[in-house]
Parts: sequence; C-alpha cells; structure tokens
Amino acid sequence: MVQYRKLTAEEINRELFRDFIRHQVVTMCWRKEEGAWVIKEDPFVDNWSEEDYARLISCLKNTGASGGFLYGAFVEGALKGFASVEPELFGGEQKYLDLTSIHVSEDQRGNGIGAALFEAAKEWAREKGAKKLYISAHSSVETQVFYGKMGCVEAEVYCQKHVEEEPCDCQLECRV
Repeated sequence: MVQYRKLTAEEINRELFRDFIRHQVVTMCWRKEEGAWVIKEDPFVDNWSEEDYARLISCLKNTGASGGFLYGAFVEGALKGFASVEPELFGGEQKYLDLTSIHVSEDQRGNGIGAALFEAAKEWAREKGAKKLYISAHSSVETQVFYGKMGCVEAEVYCQKHVEEEPCDCQLECRV
C-alpha cells in the first residue's frame, strides 16, 4: 500500500533516496524541428549519479525552505516517488507555478503513483493562486504519454531558464 505525505526540507538527505531507483531506458524522444513536433530515435539510459543526487537534494531542500511543495510516496517505508513545486508565481497572466520535479522509482512505475503525485501538486498550486503548472519535462515518448494523460499541453509561454538548462525538454503546462 502506498502512503503519501508532505515532506520537509529537514528530512531531505541522501538516505531518503536509498531505495529509490532512478533508471530509465530511453529509445525515442520528441523533438521540435522547424516548428513541428517529431519523434526521433535518441537512445540512452538515464541514471542519477551521486552528483545528480547531491544537486537534487540541494534543490529540494531549497524548495522546502522557501515555502514550496514537497510531497512523497512511500511503499513499506521507502520513498518511491516525489514531486516538488516552487512557490513563486511567474509567466504574467499565465500565473504559472513550476513543477520542478516528479519522479517515480523504476520498480513502482505504472502503479498510479505519478498520477497521485501530479494531482497533489495541482491541488497545492490551485490553493496558492496558480492557474497552471509549468513543467520542463523529459522528452522521452513514455514520459510524454504520462503528461498527456495528466492533461498537459505545450506551454503558451516558455520559461527561458528551463529552455537554456534543458534544451531537449518539452515545455508543458497544465491547468490546475
């Protein structure tokens, strides 16, 4: 049985991710070419290094300390999914809040954890006055299928910071 709860900045550390498996085999990705979205072959394996975990932990701690949303999914006491939303509205009339992370451990994908995390993030964003979540999302076909099921579409206004940091990501939005 999955248990969901808010996380605090104080509990974010490397040990929390001990049983989290960030592994994704990617073969096909969405790419925007000449203004049109196409699927291209781009095989790679996405794993997090210790450096990646250190960066993630730092970002999540900052999100929590600044009043953002941190939410976790636990199976038998082990973290198996998490989401984070930054607390600052941006994008003018779009009134975006930034869904900076949503990840599910490889051994728990397909069990509804991602959808539950996404819905919790939407609810929190709505309570904070946002109109939409903004997502700079992994471009893999599988990941984009998930976001499509959640009601995401291409963002009306792109966040330039995200485009520069991850030029292959798909810039999405979702009404809250």
